[in-house]
Amino acid sequence: MNVKAISLNVGKALLVSALFMFLSIVVSLIDGMDSAFTPLLISFIITLIVGSFPFIFVRSAQVMSLNDGFLTIVLSWLLSFIFGMLPYVLWGGEFTLINAWFESVSGYTTTGSTILTDIEALPRSLLFWRSSTHYIGGLGVVVFLLLVMPQASPYRLKLTNMEMSSLSKEGYRYKSSKTVFIITGVYLGFTITSCLSLWAAGMSFFDALNHSFSIAATGGFSTKNLSIGYFQSDLINVIVIFFMAVCAMHFGLIYAVFVTRSFKPMRNTVVAYYFGSIAVCSIIIMFSLLTQGGYDSFGRAFMDSTFTVVSYMSTAGFGICDNSTWPWVAGVVLIFVSFQCGCSGSTTGGIKVDRILIAFKAIGNEIRKRLHPTAVTQVRMSGHHLSDSSVHSVMMYIVTYVFIIFISMIIVMMTGAEATEAVSGVIASVGSVGPGLGEVGCMDNYAAQSAVAKFVYAFDMFLGRVEIFPVLIVMSMLFNKRR
Repeated sequence: MNVKAISLNVGKALLVSALFMFLSIVVSLIDGMDSAFTPLLISFIITLIVGSFPFIFVRSAQVMSLNDGFLTIVLSWLLSFIFGMLPYVLWGGEFTLINAWFESVSGYTTTGSTILTDIEALPRSLLFWRSSTHYIGGLGVVVFLLLVMPQASPYRLKLTNMEMSSLSKEGYRYKSSKTVFIITGVYLGFTITSCLSLWAAGMSFFDALNHSFSIAATGGFSTKNLSIGYFQSDLINVIVIFFMAVCAMHFGLIYAVFVTRSFKPMRNTVVAYYFGSIAVCSIIIMFSLLTQGGYDSFGRAFMDSTFTVVSYMSTAGFGICDNSTWPWVAGVVLIFVSFQCGCSGSTTGGIKVDRILIAFKAIGNEIRKRLHPTAVTQVRMSGHHLSDSSVHSVMMYIVTYVFIIFISMIIVMMTGAEATEAVSGVIASVGSVGPGLGEVGCMDNYAAQSAVAKFVYAFDMFLGRVEIFPVLIVMSMLFNKRR
């Protein structure tokens, strides 16, 4: 284990958090040194010192093994969670220790779940810090530190390969250095355009900026208790729907569209299935609202169903209506959407559209094999044949994903949580969706959940954000070393 290389890169990740803490302090100064000024200042100083510590006492270490890369990723996230909760703990209010931990993990993992019952009671500087954790986590702490690594760093590629899933890398045909800047360029582009669009549509600049952080990161933290529903504007709703849907697509495809000035890169099976599933799920929920949900307006049912489906599928988690009273048909569809989520190569969580589509095709391929035992068949995606090892990897990920959900649901229900909240809350946490159903729906929060349940939800958020296996690998490394 190369402690020097690991500590240097974890330090860089903490310095990214320190930078956004400093920006939050600036917001506090603009507001006349609000109540979060001192908590943010203390948190900034602590994070800056700890993040700078490796650079003072450790010389540059360039040699890095595969195991070192996994440890760097896991430690970068965990320490970011810990230092990110400092402003909450020091500010107080609803932020007990477990609540601050939950809010910090939810922010960095871009889940968007919250324990706050009154978001608007927070000073603007703390709201900005809360949204900033989304923005940092959207690209991933490790991707942020890759931006400041030396161009010739031999472990840049190792970290890039570990932070990005194998599925998302398929769409990038560039060197690792260029890939990082492509992702960042698209990310910043989404942030700027969504911020300006929301500002022009009637939001204040502060609200537009905070919501653009959440939209680009597909997070879900809002500055308002009623989320996007606070603004009561169909124009804002449509803008948010558009950016949520686009931000949940593969960033490489978005980049290719602008570079080629053509929508030809979008003509593939994954994109067709992604938008097709949005349309089908929205229509099913819309008709369930009209027939069983008490809606008498086609337009309102269409807007609420479409917004909610895109919000859950993109894992943004915003809300414009209370879905806690929706019929069970709508609830089941939203659970499927939370299970599937957006495309690989984006900031979304969940199993991903790509894996679900591969699983469907693998099942069809297996049926063909049973019908024609002598035939040679392969799974195809957008005209390309997938190797058996790739399909096996996808199926193993889905099995592991479901197993973690199953275990987590049992633990949460043992704490006394209702089945609806436990099932939907766990699926929403592992998928980085945020809201679930019932008392943890769009317009509610996780404040009433037990401390143990909050810890399980937070652990699930972490697992889902790093796509499970890096954490399991590190746990296996530590177990084997101890044994």
